[in-house]
Amino acid sequence: MFTEFANTIFRQAIADYHVTDNVDAEKKNPHYVGTIEAKLYDKCWVDAVQWHLEDIIRDPEIDPVEALALKRRIDKSNQVRTDMVEDIDTYFRERYRDVTVQSNATLNTESPAWAIDRLSILQLKIWHMREQVEREDATDEHRAMCQGKLDVLLEQERDLSTAIDQLLADIAAGHKYMKVYRQMKMYNDPATNPVLYGKN
Repeated sequence: MFTEFANTIFRQAIADYHVTDNVDAEKKNPHYVGTIEAKLYDKCWVDAVQWHLEDIIRDPEIDPVEALALKRRIDKSNQVRTDMVEDIDTYFRERYRDVTVQSNATLNTESPAWAIDRLSILQLKIWHMREQVEREDATDEHRAMCQGKLDVLLEQERDLSTAIDQLLADIAAGHKYMKVYRQMKMYNDPATNPVLYGKN
């Protein structure tokens, strides 16, 4: 199943990130450039870095200048994440390009890669909730509350993985078809953001 394969790579990327637990650490992708393995690893690494940037920026004592720089870094990261998702969808479009679409085929609410994006984030939630469960400096009540949340996240992992694998199987059989809309984030484009083009 594709999600078993993807989840293994996501967990590897998250564990590798936490070797240093540093948002500026050098990424060392163990997979061949251009492969779907490398794309999934890169995607989850970016998600892991952004997760921790979001933690840092919420420090109530953060210097405002540093906070602005972090906000812009997060904005840039979001665009990189979007581009990566679209690249993964390109992989799926190529993989299923020769499938004969059935006359009664239906369209899914989201593309495979956007669902896989949610799976990558879910693996980060699981990792960090498990950290809370295992915190020795936390109260029993805190750990118990986090264990309850972890149980839900693990159930969600099973459900989402099943749904993604079913979607991919339906696409492969021609029962569903892919239609990908590229993201059009106007605020990142100096030609469409009035604050930016108004300065020209």
